[in-house]
Amino acid sequence: MKRLALPILLLAVSSALAQEPSRTATRPRPTLQYDSGEIRIAVPRSDDPKVQEFGWESIRTAAKYLDDGAVAWMRERSCVACHTPGAYMLDRPALTPWLGKPSEEVHDRFVAGIQDEVSATRQAGGVRYYALAERAVWRAAGLVQWDRHVTGKLSDPTNRALRSMLRQQASHGGWYMPGEVEIPYVTTDFELTLHAARAIVEAPGWLAALTDAELLERIERMKTFLAETRPRNDYERALRIELASILPALVPGTTREADIAMLWAKQHDDGGWCMRDMSDTRSWRTPMSDFVVKLIEGLPDAARPQSDPFMTAQAIVLLRDSGVPAQDPRIQKGIAWLKAEQRVGGRWWMDSLYRGNYNFITYIATARVMRALGVCGELDRIRNE
Repeated sequence: MKRLALPILLLAVSSALAQEPSRTATRPRPTLQYDSGEIRIAVPRSDDPKVQEFGWESIRTAAKYLDDGAVAWMRERSCVACHTPGAYMLDRPALTPWLGKPSEEVHDRFVAGIQDEVSATRQAGGVRYYALAERAVWRAAGLVQWDRHVTGKLSDPTNRALRSMLRQQASHGGWYMPGEVEIPYVTTDFELTLHAARAIVEAPGWLAALTDAELLERIERMKTFLAETRPRNDYERALRIELASILPALVPGTTREADIAMLWAKQHDDGGWCMRDMSDTRSWRTPMSDFVVKLIEGLPDAARPQSDPFMTAQAIVLLRDSGVPAQDPRIQKGIAWLKAEQRVGGRWWMDSLYRGNYNFITYIATARVMRALGVCGELDRIRNE
């Protein structure tokens, strides 16, 4: 079968996937966010009450929500979706010292897909290729965090997942992010490639032991792509703070300091940050579907977006990784805002910025908030109270 030319192929991918929100919008509003066997989790709502007392019990409830949501998704859907098992494996392993070992069922399903993914990729010639490349990044990223935080050593499946990921690198040196934007985590090639870079750098001992000349050359092309990509919005500038933390040689010191100053300037008076402050609505990606634009511009606080849990937690994690102490009063103000916003059921609710139905962004936000609490020493403090 003749392979489509790249521009035509990307247009086909975007057109096919961009229809998904409108199709979703015509379906009856779901009542369950996750539903598998004994796991039945209601769709989060804006009027879900806040917890009466934030503490260790509400933290445990949040952990159960994360564990059950990821297990249910993998049982019923199996795909490595960024918004549930992807977010779970990116953040949950780091919480092992406080919450115990993450779900082995989710881990094993990540592992089980590696060989199938490689085989399918060799035969892929169109839309499926780019979808598989995206999943390969999330699979490797999650398995690396498991090895780093759960077992403390590189596993053979993670080695295979990293090699599979690198073999699916795009010609520009990064990884193509196909289809419609899903804010956050599924925005641009830069963001997806940054996840790949973190996986390569943080895999225990993997990069230092790598001798495969082809893969090493691919890693160098990845670095060039990341170093030369011009941020399209302030969200990518914020992500460049992460790049400076994991590959400091790629980001000049003055650029890093300017990006950090930008992020501080985005903090609201209440201590939080807002995802929608990080980009003009139509600049998340080109093109943006009218459905997503209308959804974002139709939110109740569209004229003056309020703080949200994902961007607040994301900013705190980025700033902590860049060396800002947890006791910085501005960090503590952000932590206080997060503590006040937890909802019954353990979740941190957030308006969908993509589909407007299942509110999977609430799951992503909850995982990132828990990570922020961990890197600031709050989980230790709360557990010992």
